[in-house]
Amino acid sequence: MFSSSRLRGGLTRRRFVTGMGAGGLMAALPPSAHSATAALPAGLIPAKPSATWDLRVGRTHIKIDHKALNAPCVGGTVPGPVLRWRQGDTVAVNVTNTLRDEDTSIHWHGIRLPSDMDGVPGLSFTGIQPGETFTYRFRLHQSGTYWYHSHSGMQEAQGLYGAVVIDPIHPDPNACERDYVILLSEWTDVSPMDMINNLKMQDDYYVFRQRTAASFPKEAREAGSAMAALKDRLAWSRMRMAATDISDVTGIIYTYLLNGHAPDMNWNGLFRPGERVRMRFINGSSMTFFDIRIPDLEMLVVQADGNDIEPVPVDEFRIGVAETYDVIVQPKEDRAYTIFAQSEDRTGYARGTLAPRAGMTGPVPPMDPRPVRTMIDMGMGNMKPGESMKDMQMPGGDMPAGSMAGMDMHDMDMSHMHQTIPPIEVDDPGPPPINVENQNVAMMPVDRLGSPGDGLEHNGRRVLNYKQLRATRPGADPRPPSREIILHLTGNMERYIWGFNGRKFSESGPIRLKKGERVRFTLINDTMMEHPIHLHGLWSELENGQGDYRPYKHTLISQPGSRMSYLVTADVPGVWAYHCHLMLHMDLGMFRTVIVE
Repeated sequence: MFSSSRLRGGLTRRRFVTGMGAGGLMAALPPSAHSATAALPAGLIPAKPSATWDLRVGRTHIKIDHKALNAPCVGGTVPGPVLRWRQGDTVAVNVTNTLRDEDTSIHWHGIRLPSDMDGVPGLSFTGIQPGETFTYRFRLHQSGTYWYHSHSGMQEAQGLYGAVVIDPIHPDPNACERDYVILLSEWTDVSPMDMINNLKMQDDYYVFRQRTAASFPKEAREAGSAMAALKDRLAWSRMRMAATDISDVTGIIYTYLLNGHAPDMNWNGLFRPGERVRMRFINGSSMTFFDIRIPDLEMLVVQADGNDIEPVPVDEFRIGVAETYDVIVQPKEDRAYTIFAQSEDRTGYARGTLAPRAGMTGPVPPMDPRPVRTMIDMGMGNMKPGESMKDMQMPGGDMPAGSMAGMDMHDMDMSHMHQTIPPIEVDDPGPPPINVENQNVAMMPVDRLGSPGDGLEHNGRRVLNYKQLRATRPGADPRPPSREIILHLTGNMERYIWGFNGRKFSESGPIRLKKGERVRFTLINDTMMEHPIHLHGLWSELENGQGDYRPYKHTLISQPGSRMSYLVTADVPGVWAYHCHLMLHMDLGMFRTVIVE
């Protein structure tokens, strides 16, 4: 057993990797540890930070939950090794590509660095060719929990990802006796290109929990009448969208992993009763949102996307793809506690165990009922099931008679949706057209920052929401924005096309910013799905009502039918990627470039 004085955490099992050689293991360790004979168990953080790392990208035959894959990965493991750095250091990461016939890359998600070190082939560098070594070198201006992943092809979706922990240069206000990484991801032997082909053929190909005749009585009770429930179903039918279509790809093909462990493998993290345990949650999946709780343990959320926040006590939180949250728990009983991460669509879960002794198992709670989308997700504000637009009062006046299906968006007064105080310059393309690339426009997008998300409201637990995130110190740039850029998140689920402002990446030009410019980005989600939006290279300061204590984030969940804003200071020149972090959405068009000139 490793003691807490030697490693930041406890033991776990790692029995699923096959075909792994000692050379691959040592290549995943910092140079100072090359004499070690085994890699750290999953979820443990190296005892000391290192400024130099040698990583080897190759394919390893891995079998998890009866699903075998020749996975692209770092050092022969999924996930790859935890990298521990120190704020203020200049790190050098030598990445060698041992893949036979494919390029690779590493993107350092959320790390502030020069654009040529960002690791996006075609934008910031050419990629790492087979047999070549590329050295990433940059100074660390930040601390906290982050992660890395490939930005080449679909390698990220198949296993090429890992965690980054950066020690603060000053004493950590949240130091704990135990410290674990909890990296959540998916595992499947279905290729991402097959997923795309299936979704192009049938948009609900992986959705096996549809509304049926058997579920109609319950819907009628909730809607107030059978007629209201029927009208609601007809409205969704006209939109060619299912109210139960929560996730594009589901647990029907995914096994959900916690630190590379399937649910039945029971990852273990050790503690002594009374110790404070820090858990660094990272959503390294490609298509799945997770709702996380540890039954019978309060979680104190102390960090979001690597940045300290005022502690928020919660029972549960949702983590979108690519987000990170640090929480502290203090188990006092000599018993096992289950770390339970159910997928948003409730088709599966990842789980592990916090325990005083290795091998213990905690009780696994049942999954919650599946969420069902409502009119607010369709962009209809607080409309009730069965209501039509003519029954609704729009802000600033009555809605013209007629339903959404027969309305021309250009006939509407949309000024209430774009309230901007002069002299801010506004770049607003207006509502996108309804066409083959866009199947909906949010008529009444609302602020949903106070909502924990579909399926989490009024569940009897304290659930984190974005309005609760408050930075521990004021932002570095106190200037107001001089410009606002309004972007609509758009898509056609039936044809499986995604984009911004009704256009795919191939049809869009770059977003241009001037170096030093202060800009407000406003997102209007016209789709009926959550989108985790990630801007490379620059911080996104969420305008959530916390004034100068806006939280800094690198990835923001835009909820369906919502409107949200955040501030960006364009302080690093270069070409940066800007995209939805749902991999299939990004690949099929929800991607732009931001050029800081």
